[in-house]
Amino acid sequence: MRTAIVTGAYGAIGLAISEGLLRAGLHVTLVGRDPAKLEKAAARLAGTVARENIRTAVVDLGDPADIVQFAEGWKGPLDILINNAATAPPRRQVASGGIEMQFAVNVLGYFRMIVGFAPKMAAGKEPRIVNVASYWAGGLDPEDLEFKRRRYDSDAAYRQSKQANRMLTAVFSQKLSPQGITVNACHPGDVNSKLSNDLGFGGHESPAQGAATPLWLALSEDVKGITGKYFEHLEMTDCLFMKDKPASEALYRICSSYDNK
Repeated sequence: MRTAIVTGAYGAIGLAISEGLLRAGLHVTLVGRDPAKLEKAAARLAGTVARENIRTAVVDLGDPADIVQFAEGWKGPLDILINNAATAPPRRQVASGGIEMQFAVNVLGYFRMIVGFAPKMAAGKEPRIVNVASYWAGGLDPEDLEFKRRRYDSDAAYRQSKQANRMLTAVFSQKLSPQGITVNACHPGDVNSKLSNDLGFGGHESPAQGAATPLWLALSEDVKGITGKYFEHLEMTDCLFMKDKPASEALYRICSSYDNK
């Protein structure tokens, strides 16, 4: 049976993504920080699919040691990794090691999950990584990624993190292509979720509609072999951030440096 990991799996979109993967016949590991919410999500999903196909993993994506432990303890190959977890606290908070929370979770969390699981995915069947980004992206300041100099603004930090997701997708797609791993990014949809509410927005789409593009990138034959692209509403969309290779590679080096300090 093919295997998948979904981070942020008990959020509105993450739960819908997980359900879609399970219905497609995959064994899915739900990843999140809150064990009670993970178990509640697993119980809800078990109402429609076999419980033995669902696993939970308590992982703090803002803690590099947690991600390393999770990856090192993974047995067997991994076929699909969907980086979906995100946070947008209204005030500046710090994660493990004093790193600003949005950069730690939304950016370094994606980065470290890819680095940690790429060796497992190299042995997978048609391995795919899907980075859930957003059309709401921009304003990245490589000199102040953690808002130490700028006044912290949740919306600005979120937009920056989503730009970073797209840029890092472009770099990882090149690095992992020789191993047969595709890496793409997407805007999931405008869903009324906790995250969108934290940012001051609502949403007009259902969780299933929000999950449609990530699931399509993870499962569809239509995008087989396509890598390093950005998608919205099941369509490839031009992304200027991803085309800026020098800036993207510089961001990759910065992210790498966090684990070498």
